[in-house]
This record gives sequence, structure tokens and C-alpha cells, in this order.
Amino acid sequence: MMAGMTGEESRTAMSPPIRSSAQDAELQPPATRAWMTRVVIIGIVLTALNLRPAITSLGALLEEVRDGLGMSGSFAGLLTSVPPLCFAVFGVMAPRLARRFGPAAVVCAGMVAIAAGLAIRPFAGNTAGFLVASALALMGIAVSNVLMPVIVKRWFPDRVGSMTGLYSMALALGTAAAAAVTVPMTRALGGSWHAGLAVWAGLAAVAVLPWIPLVRARGTALSADAASASASAAPARDASSSSGAGQEPSPLRITRSRTAWALAVFFGLQATAAYITMGWMAQIFRDAGVPAGTAGLLLAVTMVMGVPLAFVIPRLATRLPHQGPIVVALGICGLVGYAGLYLAPAGGAWAWALLLGIANCAFPLALTMVGMRARTGAGVAQLSAFAQSTGYLISIPGPLLVGVLYQHSGGWGLPIALMAGLMIPQIVVGVLAGRDRTVEDEAVRRR
Repeated sequence: MMAGMTGEESRTAMSPPIRSSAQDAELQPPATRAWMTRVVIIGIVLTALNLRPAITSLGALLEEVRDGLGMSGSFAGLLTSVPPLCFAVFGVMAPRLARRFGPAAVVCAGMVAIAAGLAIRPFAGNTAGFLVASALALMGIAVSNVLMPVIVKRWFPDRVGSMTGLYSMALALGTAAAAAVTVPMTRALGGSWHAGLAVWAGLAAVAVLPWIPLVRARGTALSADAASASASAAPARDASSSSGAGQEPSPLRITRSRTAWALAVFFGLQATAAYITMGWMAQIFRDAGVPAGTAGLLLAVTMVMGVPLAFVIPRLATRLPHQGPIVVALGICGLVGYAGLYLAPAGGAWAWALLLGIANCAFPLALTMVGMRARTGAGVAQLSAFAQSTGYLISIPGPLLVGVLYQHSGGWGLPIALMAGLMIPQIVVGVLAGRDRTVEDEAVRRR
């Protein structure tokens, strides 16, 4: 389904050539190509809407879930670290699955996994079943997280910024909507937290639909390729034996790229800040004397800031040869916001919420840089998997450490100092990741 599955450009002639859905679309009549492009856009938006409700809907009803399942406080705390852990573990599998089945098929399966996990977990009946069903949904989110930049790069190579912005905007909208709507929706459904969580499975089920025709189109194209390849296998074997030009490019040694490491650390630090914000910012305001309802609204404002800015920042980033200035601007907003939380958390609450919302837009910037720091679809897939998996591993301790510091110090001074301190290396590695270079130029290919 992408703009050219360049990572699978050619095979040896002994096996049928593999094309991406985007390359298959190029062989279709113009009307068909335009229709498929519209379907891809719809699929991207619906997929992005489903990449966070599994997390934020649970956060909104966590107290009810704890009481309903008899969940201990320590286990509930560990749940905050499960999403990044699953993203790190399962995200690594995405490029290999995409090479084997095609990105459209993997994302389609990911949406099915999200729908199934969200439908099952409220009715699992115990803590272990709830955790397993949540992991199923998070697995679907993980592979889709990694493949979204790949899909954008291959289907829209000349519109990476605008399409990443659209995707990021939909992701932010889904995140904020699940946080804001889950509780009132639960009340409207009779007050059952089971129904309030399960209802989000319906949105994931809808997101399956756009990918089905793209998966079928790719399957049809591969069947046609197999028939034509069998007729020309012998001469093609001779050609391939005399020249290595027809062989599939070997994977990059992505860990040898300094840009890849910089982008992974940048991704991890911005994810750390985002999870700390989602988990603790409302409590910071409440402890400062802000009413609970207002504190929740302030958190919603912080999250909603990502909707418009997630569309603007990627477009701006693709027009600059170096994304460092954007990284610095976002970092300064974060530092000022944290300083405000320390000095006058209640007095300037709305200003700090807005500034931290701007700082959290490092996420769409990171996604955009993933698409810009690799030349090929295969390179984007490897870089996306590496940066996100490594980044989410880096982000796991952050929210837990903030909780420990808060509990042992009895206040928010040390936790806020930690948040501000992490912003400095985020700026540094973000500037390094924003340099105009690609991982293909830095990584040594395997022999």
C-alpha cells in the first residue's frame, strides 16, 4: 500500500518479484490508482485514531478497573509501563512481518488485534486475563506504530510532511478523545466500566476495513507475478548468475548509524516526557490546589495542543534542511513549562499546560525525521523499528522514577527537576538527529 516498496525492489529471478501495493497501483488505470490512494489516506487516519485509546481509556477508568478486578496498587502502577514495553518488544517484529506479508496486511492484522484485545479485556474476569488481552491490543498498536512512517514514505514520498502531520493529528485526536469521552460514555452506558472500555473495540474494527482491499490487491498482483515469473525463470537465472544486480539489498546495520542512535534516544526522551505528562501532570496541579475537574481539563488542553501542531510541525520540518531549530524551540517551551510548574503551578496553570502541550509535539517531529533520515522504504522500516523500539525501552523507567521521587521527597520539586533535566539531552540528541543525512550513508551493509 505504499509509494513503492523500495525495500523489496527486486529478487533473484528464481523467485517471483515482490511488489508493494503502491507499485501494484501504478499498473492500474488512473481512476483505480486515485481510488486506492483515497483508501490509503482513510486507512492512515483510522489507524492513527486507534493507536492510543487502549491506553488513555484505561487511565480514565483505572480506579474502577482496580476495584472491579481486585488489582493491587503496585500492579496498577506497573500497568503504566506495559505500553512502552510492548511497543519495544513487538515493534521489532514489524519490518520482518512487512517484508513477508506486506505492510498493508500487517497493519490490517494489527487493527484486528487491537479490536480483539479491547473487546476481550473488560470481560477477562481476572487480572492475568486483563493483562494478556491488553498485551494483544498493544501488540497491534506496536506494529502499526512502526509501519505508519513506512506507509507514508512509500505511498506519499513527495508529501511526507503533510501526511505525517495528518497521521500525527489523528493520533493526538484519538488520544485526547479517549481521555475526555470514556468517563461520560461509561455513564451513558449504565455506569459499567466493562462497557466503557469495550466500546473502543468498535473503532478499531472500523479501521480494519480500508486495509482489506489493499491486501487483496497486493495478493492479486503477486499471483499474476508468479505466473509470469515461471515462464522466464531459466533465462533470468542465467542473468542473475552473471550479475548480482538482481539481488535484494541486504539489511542495514542500523546500529552503526549515529543518526539512528540519536533519533532513537530523542524518541525515547520525548516519549518519557509524554508518559510523565499523561500520568502525573494532573496530580501536580491538584496538589497545588487546582480543583480536580480543572486539573483534568488542563491535561486535556495539553493533549489537544498536539492536534493542530501535529499537522503544522511536520510540514515545516520537511521544508528545512536541518530540523535542529524546531527541536530547540520545542525544548525551550518544555523548560519554561517545567519552571512554571515549579515556581507557580496554580497561578500560571493554563500557560504551563499550553507550553508543555507544545513541547510534547516532539513526537510528530520524531516521526517526520524517521521518514527523512532514510532514502528507501526498507531503510525507513528498519529505522522506524529501531528508533521506536529502543526509544520505548528508554521511556519505561521515567514515570516510575517520578512516582518514587514524589513519594520519598513528599513534594514535586525533585520530580520536576528530573523532567527539566531530561529536556537538555533531548535537545542535544534532537539536534544531532535533525542533521541532513541518511542512515544508508552511515550504516555498513551486511555482507
